[in-house]
Amino acid sequence: MTSQVSPAEQADGTDGADAAVVGEQRKPGGTKDVRRLDRVIIRFAGDSGDGMQLTGDRFTSETASFGNDLSTLPNFPAEIRAPAGTLPGVSSFQLHFADHDILTPGDAPNVLVAMNPAALKANIADVPRGAQIIVNTDEFTKRAMQKVGYAASPLEDGSLDGYQLHPVPLTTLTVEALKEFDLTRKEAERSKNMFALGLLSWMYHRPTEGTEKFLKSKFAKKPDIAAANIAAFRAGWNFGETTEDFAVSYEVAPAAQAFPAGVYRNISGNLALSYGLVAASRQADLPLFLGSYPITPASDILHELSKHKNFGVRTFQAEDEIAGIGAALGAAFGGSLAVTTTSGPGVALKSETIGLAVSLELPLLVIDIQRGGPSTGLPTKTEQADLLQAMYGRNGEAPVPIVAPRTPADCFDAALDAARIALTYRTPVFLLSDGYLANGSEPWRIPSPDELPDLRVQFAQGPNHALADGTEVFWPYKRDPHTLARPWAIPGTPGLEHRIGGIEKQDGTGNISYDPANHEFMVRTRQAKIDGIEVPDLEVDDPHAARTLVLGWGSTYGPITAAVRRLRAAGTPIAQAHLRHLNPFPRNLAAVLKGYDRVVVPEMNLGQLATLIRARYLVDAHSYNQVNGMPFKAEQLAAALKEAIDD
Repeated sequence: MTSQVSPAEQADGTDGADAAVVGEQRKPGGTKDVRRLDRVIIRFAGDSGDGMQLTGDRFTSETASFGNDLSTLPNFPAEIRAPAGTLPGVSSFQLHFADHDILTPGDAPNVLVAMNPAALKANIADVPRGAQIIVNTDEFTKRAMQKVGYAASPLEDGSLDGYQLHPVPLTTLTVEALKEFDLTRKEAERSKNMFALGLLSWMYHRPTEGTEKFLKSKFAKKPDIAAANIAAFRAGWNFGETTEDFAVSYEVAPAAQAFPAGVYRNISGNLALSYGLVAASRQADLPLFLGSYPITPASDILHELSKHKNFGVRTFQAEDEIAGIGAALGAAFGGSLAVTTTSGPGVALKSETIGLAVSLELPLLVIDIQRGGPSTGLPTKTEQADLLQAMYGRNGEAPVPIVAPRTPADCFDAALDAARIALTYRTPVFLLSDGYLANGSEPWRIPSPDELPDLRVQFAQGPNHALADGTEVFWPYKRDPHTLARPWAIPGTPGLEHRIGGIEKQDGTGNISYDPANHEFMVRTRQAKIDGIEVPDLEVDDPHAARTLVLGWGSTYGPITAAVRRLRAAGTPIAQAHLRHLNPFPRNLAAVLKGYDRVVVPEMNLGQLATLIRARYLVDAHSYNQVNGMPFKAEQLAAALKEAIDD
């Protein structure tokens, strides 16, 4: 897993920079040169109906099987189906793969595949001079270019002279390759993304067997369509092999030194999170219940968990967000590992029931895959602006632990950690992922079962308190002296009947209480329970005794670490620490912060963690913020951190 490799192990600090040539050779038995690179960043871009996500996913899968380290950035249109050929309808998929440990999808693509004028115009600003651009010339009609504001063809007006331009009639070549199939022209044109995939697979020596097997499986009920897509894929490969326009192909060796020994697979954040939830339920020996309502970008978790009934997983797609969490809380009351998934707007609707879960003191996982807001905002774009909502977004004093994964693969471990806290301390727990982690992917080392934590719990079995007259009774709010957790009593257990509900309870008995002193005691006790949660101390990476610390949380880990590597490679000392636990904070955080002259906090919001740090520790934390729906770029962060150090 890439997050396990120390930043010191990649000393060149070039994560996300331009690809470096590391060798060149003549291909055996052929006439074309093969150039070895240490890393490549490719972006596929086209209309939302062009299959760019599928193309990128297949290229990623073959790259993962080849053994490269990789990181991806799918970028979806916010509209369900924007008008074809328009800028709002552009869909892209960026992949960074390398022969060494990397952390981000890369700052700028070395190769852009543009399926139409809109794709070119939407992405050209990100492409550095000298990069390769492959364009589907068939789509550069006068009408299509005018639709996105091109007065003249960019393929002919000299505006692309600074790039390595490869004009390829992808549509025409695909249709020609599929003449033998009984397909209409429109049906044949749909396979142009497979032609492009074949071409890029040839250029970078990617395996092909997995893609052909995938296509046969995907179109198993339509063998003619499967055969046509495979034919288009092979035609793209052959085109690269035979055309004079592509005189060089490229090799990126497997990242043999980047990974600890083990079995790996490519995994997205939402898939890793789903697997983590299933693993947590097995380790706890509890059925897993998901009560959810579909919402971008969290819906994939509902889709995935619905496939695992064989592991005792039950999924309930409710009529709205409130019903989803209500069912989940009911499942927690009944003895399940209960989960509800959503994004920021759904958290707002769930807030009253989260408060009820705080009052009932039942384990419940609230998974928030953050996206741009406010309100509906940017459904397909990333942001990490729900931190204060998770921390304070309920009426009254209702503290909830908060856990945040840092990479797509880390979502698996974060799910287990959140389940540990919920089950041990009998509390709802927030898990804050985001769209960047949810849709992005990286290699993940599959753990063996004996590496997973034991999450088993002991349900209440009988009376736990003796009255003054010696009568033994069950008190639902009699607490474990170490964790302050109350007993978990399964409904129907003889003798364990008890009151439940949102009105304040009497300490111990759980009876309804309006006594002011009891209310203050219960409020302080619930807070003390959260404050007492055991979390690991914050680890600081500081090999050069720096005076500046960059502190992050969540998905900023990759860009921050890549930026730190760049600065250190240039001789600038800087320390780095990254928070997984945001409530409670690690106990050594105060000492860590006081050990540095300056603390910089990069966030994809307007400074929410920095606000908490300033308020809690009276540290003048410096915010560096971005809220444009995209993750930070390493170069951008490196420049900002260098400026902070030099200021």
